Amino acid sequence: MGPGGSLLRVAAAALFLMVVAAGCADTSATMTPGGSTDAQATPATSTGAASPKSAPASASSTSGSARASSPVTPAVAAAAPVTTQPATPVAPRGGGALPNPRLTPGESFAAATVRQVCTPGYASSVRHVTAEQYRTVYGAYGLPYPEPSGSYQLDHLIPLELGGDNTDANLWPEPASPTPGFREKDALENTMHDLVCSGRLDLREAQREMATNWYAAYLRYLGG
Repeated sequence: MGPGGSLLRVAAAALFLMVVAAGCADTSATMTPGGSTDAQATPATSTGAASPKSAPASASSTSGSARASSPVTPAVAAAAPVTTQPATPVAPRGGGALPNPRLTPGESFAAATVRQVCTPGYASSVRHVTAEQYRTVYGAYGLPYPEPSGSYQLDHLIPLELGGDNTDANLWPEPASPTPGFREKDALENTMHDLVCSGRLDLREAQREMATNWYAAYLRYLGG
């Protein structure tokens, strides 16, 4: 073969190598190291269409879960029934029962004078308490009537001998204990009556002390 044939073979071989090289370069540009192409890998990682569809589904699932786990609480709860507890005598520190001031604030005859209350027999002449009052007053304090003898006495908070009235507002079931109880209060009433009648204690002041806190008056005049 002459020099022209050798040149043709060389040119053909060079062209073949160029084609092969171009083909290899194209293949390496489209293949990933794992052997898959970018065109195949890209849809699997993000497409821009999957996220908007999946987000509402997730939100719906969360909302449904919240409804299932959190029952709706009514805005206004039903009011609990109101129960009224019977009132009972209140014992101050140190002893001596005091009446409930809401039930027994104390009440006196407005027209009663020192001359009247100091007249012998006055208290028994104005005393008028009915059997119905016993039941009513004891019941208001949550006590049955009658109580065992000697345990309570239906007492005039402002005593009759100091011008006290017979109304329910001046009556209460006074216990014998804790002491001082009704027996000790009876002694206080006699002492204060003597002071009023001797002019050493004002009648209205005596009534006020009895109505406000007879136990304090007991400590004051009888020394406890």
